[in-house]
Amino acid sequence: MKKFFSKGTAVAAPHLVWCVLFIVAPLLFVLYYSFTDTSGAFTLENMQSLSDYSDIFLTTIEMSIISTFGCFIIGYPLAYFISRSSEKQKKVYMVLLMLPMWTNLLIRTYSMMAILDDGGFFNTLLLSLELAPVHIVGTKGAVIFGMIYDFFPYMVLPIYTAITKIDHRVIEAASDLGCNGMQIMTRVILPLSRSGIISGITMVFVSSISTFYISQKLGGGTFELIGDTIERQFQSPSTYHIGASISLVMMILILISLAVMNRFSDEEENSAARSRIGK
Repeated sequence: MKKFFSKGTAVAAPHLVWCVLFIVAPLLFVLYYSFTDTSGAFTLENMQSLSDYSDIFLTTIEMSIISTFGCFIIGYPLAYFISRSSEKQKKVYMVLLMLPMWTNLLIRTYSMMAILDDGGFFNTLLLSLELAPVHIVGTKGAVIFGMIYDFFPYMVLPIYTAITKIDHRVIEAASDLGCNGMQIMTRVILPLSRSGIISGITMVFVSSISTFYISQKLGGGTFELIGDTIERQFQSPSTYHIGASISLVMMILILISLAVMNRFSDEEENSAARSRIGK
């Protein structure tokens, strides 16, 4: 009993209570509603009905993959550029990168609407240049753009951290052995920054696949993502069980993504530890 009520347990008690109340309990409620009907009886009909939402699942996964790929294509060169800058420049770039995240997601999304709307800044600029306006809000492209804009820092930060940890002597050795700039990038920097890439891809993909507000505002209600469907199902007590079953599938997808990220991170840590032992 003394060990159970040790000082460390007492310090961790508030955190344990918080986890139980706001993490474990909600997950148990989702699990309960997923396999029960409105009367509380066990049923598998909720899970069987998920086939009706297969198109929404595929659309959500497709758009999440595209937005994740877009964040990577733009984010990796930027992370590399920042890592090669001076210490003073790094601080400025990191502040500029983090500055949008200090603003609420709702405000950032509304600002994108103001920019991309038919009468917004972008189309006003096109008209001033005597070009035809472009309808953007209400399309999948607008939602993907919003995802990239909102989740872009989640890709840059872990990649930047991974690149800064690379020993410059390794890059110098590759250069001395005859590698050109492209070979150094593809054979040295990219493989050694794999943990940051996996972390960034996971963070952006998980955020994109579970979003709903961006698709509602920038999508204009012309289509639904899985987050929109879950929100709609939970607006009526009679459809709680369908929403819970969809949420359960989403949690499984997110857990799989996190497991993949942890596996690659553990492999890199083990290889780094073996290399230190070899030295």
